[in-house]
Amino acid sequence: MKNRFDLIIFDWDGTLMDSVDWIVHCIQQAAEQYDCPVPPTQAAKDIIGLSIENAIAALFPDVDETKRQLIVKQYSRTFSSRLISRADLFPGVYEMLQQLRESGYRLAVATGKKSTGLQQVMQACQVSDLFCTTRSSDQTASKPDPLMLNEIVTELGIDKQRTLMIGDSIHDLQMALNAGIAAVGVTCGAHSADILEQYQPLFCLDYPTDLLELFNEA
Repeated sequence: MKNRFDLIIFDWDGTLMDSVDWIVHCIQQAAEQYDCPVPPTQAAKDIIGLSIENAIAALFPDVDETKRQLIVKQYSRTFSSRLISRADLFPGVYEMLQQLRESGYRLAVATGKKSTGLQQVMQACQVSDLFCTTRSSDQTASKPDPLMLNEIVTELGIDKQRTLMIGDSIHDLQMALNAGIAAVGVTCGAHSADILEQYQPLFCLDYPTDLLELFNEA
């Protein structure tokens, strides 16, 4: 692994930031607000990684578009009401990102978040300067469409064979498969190793910080 990759692309929620439980709460609260069936916890986790519009459509297929838009807005209001800081990253993530950057790897983010939301949380966590570029769902196609990854590698001029995607959900790993890019799953977010391994990751790790052991191997 040490000399195999030049670019590492990270998902955000559930991969770098410990936000899955908060996302689930915000979805469930929005459903309750508009008298919709409250999705079970795992059902809410299963849509994390999609754009919020696609996520709400998947969770509430029988709800009309007007109410879906209201649910999206309520979700966004609740999510943004929480004060985010570097402490919301998984333990050791900031130091890991610094070490990877200092070792010469180029870093990027590919997320189902909207671009404004991503920039806000990246600034709050003080990590913006560690990444070369980002892609959000409102800038391109939603996961698992490979366009997000294709745009990143094209922008940075890096071969797909030298690129690695890190994610916690089936949508992350399916996107990587669709793009022909190697992936590593992490089980600290939306999905378990048993589920992620169906999407052919190189490894399934407990936390993203376990990457350092892989990259430090001779």
